[in-house]
Amino acid sequence: MKKVRYLGVMMALTVFVTGAFAQEKMKSDSKMSGKKSADSSFMMMAATGGMNEISLSDQALTKSSNDDVKSFAQKMVVDHTKAGDELKQVAMSKNVTLPNEPDAKHKKAAAKMSSMSGAAFDKEYIKTMVKDHEKTDAMFQKEINSGKNAEAKACTQKTLPTIQE
Repeated sequence: MKKVRYLGVMMALTVFVTGAFAQEKMKSDSKMSGKKSADSSFMMMAATGGMNEISLSDQALTKSSNDDVKSFAQKMVVDHTKAGDELKQVAMSKNVTLPNEPDAKHKKAAAKMSSMSGAAFDKEYIKTMVKDHEKTDAMFQKEINSGKNAEAKACTQKTLPTIQE
């Protein structure tokens, strides 16, 4: 009878200890996914920003009458398409689903600019590009300095010089 009681106590203790280890593992996994989510958030924001700049640059290619603005817009489309494709590869390897259209804020900016033309459009387009690139530069610097995902950081380091250009 003592052996049965001892065995029962040991089984209960084993279940308790195993449960405690499982909880610690879940907490650890949660902390890891929290770190991962900062990189995921970065990838999603970068993708959204890139789509916005492509959208606005496409408008500039059709609405601007200034050859320098059109040339710049074409460069933005090429650069952001390339960076976006590289980001998609990293995101796919990390099971991060990127947005496939600009967010509401960026849609509103595009709608505002669609009603403009001529020099007013060009001025607003360039002003928006400068402002967005300054924000993007800071966001990429933060990812390089504090990101946890090596692939995301490498992609960011590769893209940053183009953004700063």
